[in-house]
Amino acid sequence: MIRKLTIALIICLAISIPAFSAADNEDFADSLRNNEYFLESVRLTKLAHETFEYGDYDASAGFAEEAIRYAELSDEYVATHLIAEADRLLKWADNNNIPARFPNNYEESKNQYEIAVAAYSDEEWNDSIEAAIKAIEILAAFESTGRPAVTTTTGSGTTGTGTSSTTTTTTTTGTSGTRQYTVRTWRVERDCLWNIAGYSWVYGDPWRWRDLYEANKSRMPDPDNPDLIEPGMVLEIPR
Repeated sequence: MIRKLTIALIICLAISIPAFSAADNEDFADSLRNNEYFLESVRLTKLAHETFEYGDYDASAGFAEEAIRYAELSDEYVATHLIAEADRLLKWADNNNIPARFPNNYEESKNQYEIAVAAYSDEEWNDSIEAAIKAIEILAAFESTGRPAVTTTTGSGTTGTGTSSTTTTTTTTGTSGTRQYTVRTWRVERDCLWNIAGYSWVYGDPWRWRDLYEANKSRMPDPDNPDLIEPGMVLEIPR
């Protein structure tokens, strides 16, 4: 009985190790997630399940241990490519005067990149992936639009002279003082609640997507579907 429980635990570990724990970015994420190591881990996990059900616990344990090994190789593969993408974006930023135009955003991205590199050296793949994703998310918005994803306006969006007053901070302040975000497209900017919550100028934590959902679901096309948001929607950002 103890051996069966141990093997079952190993199988669960094999299943739970993520190959790519990033917010969705359709093409780039899929190309990383479905790498050869991850696919082999999935195949081995399936074999571990099947042999476990047949009662061949030795074979099941072997398959599960190999599944974990391949899952770790997958995480290393993902971290390697995310760091390379973050490095590319930093070089792009340097060549496009981003450090001078938006020093705070640039420094945050650079710091996250350095954290990712350090974690990679320590073979802390998940920490490396998480930090690299943060670095990429900050700079990817600049690369696609040439500026932060959203801007801050004062009051109703005009100055006392009636002209538009836009600064280079990161959220919109409405007349009531609440922060707001105008949804952009998925195809270009990859806007979804997960990605929006993850922006450093919103929460810096994609897991807070539900805060955005609860505060805004009454204005969504389908209040029961948090995945359905439309470009041009103005989201309230609760504190």
